[in-house]
Amino acid sequence: MSASRGFARVAPYVIPALDRGVHRLTRGRRLLSTAMLPGLILTSTGARSGLPRRTPLACMPEGGAGEGAGAGRSWILVGSNFGRPGHPAWTHNLLAQPRVSISWRGADVAVTAVLLEGEERAAVWAAALAFWPPYAAYQRRISREIRLFRLTPDGPPAE
Repeated sequence: MSASRGFARVAPYVIPALDRGVHRLTRGRRLLSTAMLPGLILTSTGARSGLPRRTPLACMPEGGAGEGAGAGRSWILVGSNFGRPGHPAWTHNLLAQPRVSISWRGADVAVTAVLLEGEERAAVWAAALAFWPPYAAYQRRISREIRLFRLTPDGPPAE
């Protein structure tokens, strides 16, 4: 069902709104969509507006990201946009300003986003398809290459 065109038409409007509400009600500990996939709230800076943008997103945890937050952990974000033609707005925001924050299981984490390319992208794309097979259907429906980002926690501030 999640790979269907009908889901792609409705989900971008319904799921983020529900996720934001559940996130607020649980004080950042839960997202409704995590019943299907792990998720986080990305807080980025609007590429055009310069305003903070909070976006609930599915993610693929890497390393030790499955537990808490901290060094040695990372998250993959897949800019599938539910298989719709354009890149999602949050990907433009990450390209313009890669230092962002996420809310992961109730913890706020400062991270830096890196757009994956070449062999690294290919390896992560294969892992993403194994993690969530509907991404293949999304890619088949569109001509653009789906953007993949790796989020890694920022170190402590320099003194």
